[in-house]
Amino acid sequence: MSSTFDPSEMITRFQARAEAVRKRSVPPVEGPERLMFIEAARIDFQDFAMIGDAEATLHDGILRLEIDLRPRDA
Repeated sequence: MSSTFDPSEMITRFQARAEAVRKRSVPPVEGPERLMFIEAARIDFQDFAMIGDAEATLHDGILRLEIDLRPRDA
């Protein structure tokens, strides 16, 4: 791992990935393949967005991602 690793830059990259998935169009496929593509995009967005919302810290070579999954009104 490079000593120049910046966790906030990683978070920014995941935010960009989530946005790219959100904007991605559905290719011209039909039937079950279309549903599979849509489901994969939903999961990709969820994963990228969760990491994009994380608070990242790097301490003594340990990267910690903290993600608050509690409902917003809690």
